Amino acid sequence: MAGGAIPASPGIEIVEPEGVDAPGKRWPSAAAAYWALFVIVFATFLTFFDQVVFGMLGERIKTDFGLTDSELGFLAGPASIICYLFVGIPLARLADIWPRKFVLAGGVAVVGLVTALGGLAQTYIQFIGSRVFLAAGGSAHAPSSYSLLADAFPPKKLTRAFALLQFGFIGGTTIGPIVGGWLIVTTARWQPGDLLGLRIFPWQWILIWIAIPALLAALLFLTVREPERFEHVADVEQPPADASPGRKIVTFMGWDAARAIHAGGHVYYPLFGALALSATESFGLAFWRVPFMIRTFGWNEAQIGAAIGLTGLIGSVAGLVLGGSVVEFLAKRHKDANVRAAFLFFCGTTASTLAALLSPSAWGSMILFGFAIMFGLAGAVPQNAAVQRVAPNSMRGQVTAFYLFMFTFFGAMGSFVIGLVSQYVVRDPARLRESLVITAAMVLPAACVLMYRAMKPYREEVVRLEALGR
Repeated sequence: MAGGAIPASPGIEIVEPEGVDAPGKRWPSAAAAYWALFVIVFATFLTFFDQVVFGMLGERIKTDFGLTDSELGFLAGPASIICYLFVGIPLARLADIWPRKFVLAGGVAVVGLVTALGGLAQTYIQFIGSRVFLAAGGSAHAPSSYSLLADAFPPKKLTRAFALLQFGFIGGTTIGPIVGGWLIVTTARWQPGDLLGLRIFPWQWILIWIAIPALLAALLFLTVREPERFEHVADVEQPPADASPGRKIVTFMGWDAARAIHAGGHVYYPLFGALALSATESFGLAFWRVPFMIRTFGWNEAQIGAAIGLTGLIGSVAGLVLGGSVVEFLAKRHKDANVRAAFLFFCGTTASTLAALLSPSAWGSMILFGFAIMFGLAGAVPQNAAVQRVAPNSMRGQVTAFYLFMFTFFGAMGSFVIGLVSQYVVRDPARLRESLVITAAMVLPAACVLMYRAMKPYREEVVRLEALGR
């Protein structure tokens, strides 16, 4: 896994400092809070499980639909975020003004439906059409989840809740490859089938099957108790009462949050830029890793899935421990501990990723990918905490949405960029290793530089906020 953030934004961990419980705040019961956490973890697990399984289908999709590497890369990335460009931020704003459990239920239901439609697609264009709404359906998941948990758990227990949230990511990214690889190899022996008069390739049944649990998750969200907001809807930035309809629309689209980000651009821009570059490689490599192992070492999906599951589990657990430990150690000496730690982990990810791609052996490559996963997850802890630390309270959901937009948009472009490099620069699909090395060598060092440059302005902003009592 490349980069300092974890692909598939719903599972990103945020670490909040422990503090005194808010006076007068009526917290939900422990049972209600942990039930909400369980449902969110379950939905997060399904999100990453589905993403991993879809990524493992790359070579099958390319063969059965007769695609080039650039077309396959477009399907895996840009096709899934076209709609996000228009509705991602407005949907995320709903986390600030609507009951979050309904936003979460609607989002996961849309993701399940879109996944199932991919299983019914008959042409490349239809497949793209089914993927268009994918990121839009999931765009409000992370902001709504973070916001709901922050109001469900007292500050002293919030860090534990976000740590447990990571099990959704870990489960999806470790069980997904194992189950997905087994399903792909098993269904590969089947003949194309028929459903409602449509010709269904064996691997398309997998997309239909994995969509069903998403509908269950949507129903479970309806049983969650909506907690009282710490920041009331009335406290969220609103346009003037006499504002024009156009002004109200741009406010809903996140205009005021964008202005707040621009005002603090010296802090946000290098953080967001580092995230964008690392996400390009993270998402791109996550999708092309299976084709890389197939074309370079001749492994099948079941072998790859088992190896990814093992190395991913070890790397993820180690990353959780490493991330929190390093931040706590640095925090004793540095105000910029979050960003400083993220920079160190970015460097570790860069070295591990390049070494994995250049490894002469299949298992050597997979083990080094495990180290990249470890550094990537460790880096997600402080990087996301840094953004939450400096975001205005009344716009935290929207600022988080912009932050995750950078992750989602540039991450989705990663698979396409690598496909373009493979088709037009290297010009040989069998030399996919070279395409991946070229991309990683370009974007990951640049991400490290931007994260390093973010340390000073972030440190100064933390000092300023502390002086204001935040």
